[in-house]
Amino acid sequence: MRIAFLTAPEGVEEIELTQPWKAVLEAGWIPRLVSTEPGDVRAYRHLDKAGRHSVDDVVGEAEGGDGDSSPAALAAGFDALVLPGGVANPDALRMHGGAVEFVRHFVDAGKPVAAICHAPWTLVEAGAVSGRILTSWPSLATDIRNAGGTWVDEEVHVCRAAPSPLVTSRKPADLDAFCAALVEEFGGHGNRRG
Repeated sequence: MRIAFLTAPEGVEEIELTQPWKAVLEAGWIPRLVSTEPGDVRAYRHLDKAGRHSVDDVVGEAEGGDGDSSPAALAAGFDALVLPGGVANPDALRMHGGAVEFVRHFVDAGKPVAAICHAPWTLVEAGAVSGRILTSWPSLATDIRNAGGTWVDEEVHVCRAAPSPLVTSRKPADLDAFCAALVEEFGGHGNRRG
């Protein structure tokens, strides 16, 4: 399975990228770093600069754009999506039309999505939380409710309501539970598909 990790060029919480990445590798799947710009993404440890990570694929700005980088074409090549958090990361992604459309393609296609910490902001922007139950960093609770979702304060929550499975967690301290749930849900989804 090919798993997309979508981040902005700057601001992703490093451990929320690297620990799920490791879990995906250990499951025998292929992780790919997708961003809105080529080159590297700058990760952070809370507010301190951390490592740089090489971008594998670039999502284009809008549908009908430049072929393989269009959100639909790029999303079609993946089986699941991971949205790492960090405050600046999802805030930048939700302002990029191509990134929002990329997320929407996973949801509309019924592919599983995992989001941690502030990452559900991108799901809100993609119109993907209405009628869903999810968790996040607590400051997003009102945004999720205003978008028609139900916010719960749980270490990890798996919502299998249509159209796609959604795995969410609150914060870096929840990463062990988050990674275990995303591996189980992604693997089970792949088995259900065929």
